[in-house]
Amino acid sequence: MLNLERLRTLDALARHGSVSGAADGLHVTTSAVSQQMAKLEREVGQPLVARNGRGVRLTDAGRLLADHAARIISQVELAQADVEARRGCAVGELRIGAFPTAMRGLLPQVLSALRADHPELRVRVREQEPEESMAAVVRGDLDLALAIDWYNKRMPVPAELTRAHLLDDSADIAVPAGHPLAGCAEVSLAELAADDWISWNEGQFCHEWLVYTLRGTGIEPRITHIAEEHHTQLAFVEAGLGVCVAPRLGRGPVPDGVRLLPVADSVHRHVYAVWRADADRRPSVRAAVDALQRAAARQV
Repeated sequence: MLNLERLRTLDALARHGSVSGAADGLHVTTSAVSQQMAKLEREVGQPLVARNGRGVRLTDAGRLLADHAARIISQVELAQADVEARRGCAVGELRIGAFPTAMRGLLPQVLSALRADHPELRVRVREQEPEESMAAVVRGDLDLALAIDWYNKRMPVPAELTRAHLLDDSADIAVPAGHPLAGCAEVSLAELAADDWISWNEGQFCHEWLVYTLRGTGIEPRITHIAEEHHTQLAFVEAGLGVCVAPRLGRGPVPDGVRLLPVADSVHRHVYAVWRADADRRPSVRAAVDALQRAAARQV
């Protein structure tokens, strides 16, 4: 009898292409991945991975079983969805991943509503960047994720996922109170060509978007500081260290020394929920999406 958790490990190894990548994706140690694979090889009676330089590769048998593992995991999702749908109520556990501003701006209302309307549903929330949370939904580590892309740069959504639009979140430019443009009713990005910028971590989708957008207006961005949290970015702006993009969702109080300027050409991002298509019939997923849409409607 093949063990489902070991098949999940093999599936993660096939998706990530390395033991360390599989371990990160499953939130376990590399040793745990190696142990699960060794046990799975004993179960099937043949090697599934082979050394490949410093890393590993799947053998022919490993690739064959990995293909089956992906289908088995999907079928388990379908079975769970069908059982929940037959009961007709949102029960059990639901795991949600959300980026920081959605955690602050949407999730508190959503979790309160789900607790009141579906008391038998246990919701667990994890703060995670959209790229990571979508990958976790594909793997089955999360049931639902909140993601974003921007008006001029879309984020690819894996084919296995279904998406539902929640809201369009406008963003302003935060400048120090003493900035020459601080008194303007609105500003164009081109007017900020000489400014230093405070951005998200390099490699993140929002950082890449900022560089792409500024270059599109003829600005070669001078990104002098990197800060993950919007509140940290605003603190740097107040100190006169640069300017930053300030989305409105979950923004909270703005420091006294910061001025927020709307952008003349309307900078905004799309916020949406994603879940596995094979979990579409799960009442718990539908209940969470409905609660998210109601909370998002109150933001507009």
